[in-house]
Amino acid sequence: MLRRLVIFMVILVIAIPILFIYFQYFSRAASIKANIVVDVNKTSGKFPDRWKALAQGGEESGVRMLENVVSKVSGLYPKYIRLDHIYDFYDVVTRDSSDHLSFNFSKLDATVCDIYHTGAKPFFSLGYMPPTMSEDGSLIGKPKNWNEWAFLVQKTIEHYSSRDSVLPCGALDSFWKTDIYYEVWNEPDLESFGKWKYYGNKSYSELYFYSVKGASQAQNILPYKIGGPVTTALYKNWIQKFLDYIIANNLRIDFFSWHHYSKKTDDYTQDIINLNKWLGEDQKYDKYENLPKIISEWGYDSEKNPIADTEVGAAHTVASLRNLINARLEQSFLFEIKDGPILSWGIFNYDGSPKPRYFALKLLNDLEGNQLMVDGEGSNVSAIASKTEDKIVIVLTNYDEYGRNYEAVPVKFKNLDGANYKLTKRYLDNRSDVFLGLKPINDEIILSGDKAIIMPANSIIELELVKIE
Repeated sequence: MLRRLVIFMVILVIAIPILFIYFQYFSRAASIKANIVVDVNKTSGKFPDRWKALAQGGEESGVRMLENVVSKVSGLYPKYIRLDHIYDFYDVVTRDSSDHLSFNFSKLDATVCDIYHTGAKPFFSLGYMPPTMSEDGSLIGKPKNWNEWAFLVQKTIEHYSSRDSVLPCGALDSFWKTDIYYEVWNEPDLESFGKWKYYGNKSYSELYFYSVKGASQAQNILPYKIGGPVTTALYKNWIQKFLDYIIANNLRIDFFSWHHYSKKTDDYTQDIINLNKWLGEDQKYDKYENLPKIISEWGYDSEKNPIADTEVGAAHTVASLRNLINARLEQSFLFEIKDGPILSWGIFNYDGSPKPRYFALKLLNDLEGNQLMVDGEGSNVSAIASKTEDKIVIVLTNYDEYGRNYEAVPVKFKNLDGANYKLTKRYLDNRSDVFLGLKPINDEIILSGDKAIIMPANSIIELELVKIE
């Protein structure tokens, strides 16, 4: 009996590594290789710009975090920039000698003007609790007086959405002050941000109630948006219980928002599927099904992870945006713009120097005109394409967090006319190769064999095909 047991253990010791290698090999062999086909007649409408949104967290108090990157950020053409820590980092609230609240938006105004100078509108995260208003003197406590919180929200909206407000950067046209977003708090379910619940003594629903109350009292303002619940991820209970409270109290809500960090690029679109499913479970939620849906922070990792600053992070960003662009989202805010004094999540270092994710976004900005449908994506290689009258652009990425996948990717352009074309191949490091005199054969240009696009793991390549006379 002992001998049989020994023999069995020896077999296990030998077999387990072999099985591991086999399954690892089989997994790789089972992955689908890309064979990209772009039919220039197959479009899905105007190329969406809802992905052109960036977020800045609270990395450094009392300074203009964006000051030294305004010109570089403007080159990304953002529509909105989300700003966190607006009350505590910018000393907005104090009390006068009579214990009345006093508001000074001058420090915040300077950063908001930086946002406007990038060509974006502000998206405000309403938080955190000014210590002078807080029940426990902290930034994450309940207010001593809920009406004071409502008054603060009122004054914030009157300051930035007023028809007559003038900031240090000048009297802005109504366009720039219309449809500013006000998001109630930031990650309320997280312990470090207050551990609010959707019920009970420390209720986010109550926080939202008084935020909407304050917003409704704002005078002489342009249209704006208010919403939440901006949790760390999308949770069914939070969404449904929060909506139950909104319905019971007849409260305004203009958008749903939440955060999502994941190394898996398909997770972001699964959020939309889940949310639509939950909203369809009861008729009382019917009128909320078409509310705008916003991921107001997203990225590779919710913790500070140096991988996000590498080509892996850049490839993850492009592969994720490929999915987010096609999702029914209003906006998705990449976190974040700039590091603080120590490593964080920025697409820029603290000194303003760009990281790989910045260059990835720059490549994506070449996508314009109409979006082209792409066939033949693989398990790792994905593609986004666009078309104008004279130019076709494809951005390819080979995202593999393990750094193993290598492909020679065939690319076919279909239904081209008889013109000659110039092909420019651009890389993340700003290198480029140019190929002249490409002429379609049977209305096709095929890049295969020795002309296939070589894509090591986590590479990003842009192909630009331009008509020439």
